[in-house]
Amino acid sequence: MPDNSMADDRPLYERDPDAWHAYLAEGNAKQARKRVGADVLIRNEQGQVLLVNPRYKPNWDLPGGMAEANETPHEAAAREIREELGVQLRVGKLLVVDWVAPHGPWDDSLMFVFDGGVLSSNETATLRLTDDELLAYHLSSSDEAKSLLRPYVWHRLTHAVAAAVDGRCRYLVNGESMPGDG
Repeated sequence: MPDNSMADDRPLYERDPDAWHAYLAEGNAKQARKRVGADVLIRNEQGQVLLVNPRYKPNWDLPGGMAEANETPHEAAAREIREELGVQLRVGKLLVVDWVAPHGPWDDSLMFVFDGGVLSSNETATLRLTDDELLAYHLSSSDEAKSLLRPYVWHRLTHAVAAAVDGRCRYLVNGESMPGDG
């Protein structure tokens, strides 16, 4: 019978760091990847919300966009606002995380909505289109926003507004709150 008393019982990461790294790299290459989007809830003093009309899709949307490789969601949100609307905005607290199911050619994604605060009339006057991705921007009433947005984006927006008021971040699935998540 072999003597195993001399066997090295240390975990792989201690015995062979290179093999452990290769193991992790293989797992990383096989695991699912998610697209990450980061939008910003921006309001004016009258309670209207800022919407944008992207050139590349049929409906209006919240300002923001997709995160780049190794970019945090809040950094992506600030970059998109700066690139598309020419304003340096302090992106505030997280309001919503929304998992969006695969649709059309797209895999599933995670959409984050951050609080962009309330802009004064002087601040809203500095907004300008600085990127050819957008056709227009508009401060919208709640009723108007509902008519301009896709239903799941409208639901995401209403949850973001509620979260900005009560300070409680929402987790959504396709724009809807989870059962029992008041």
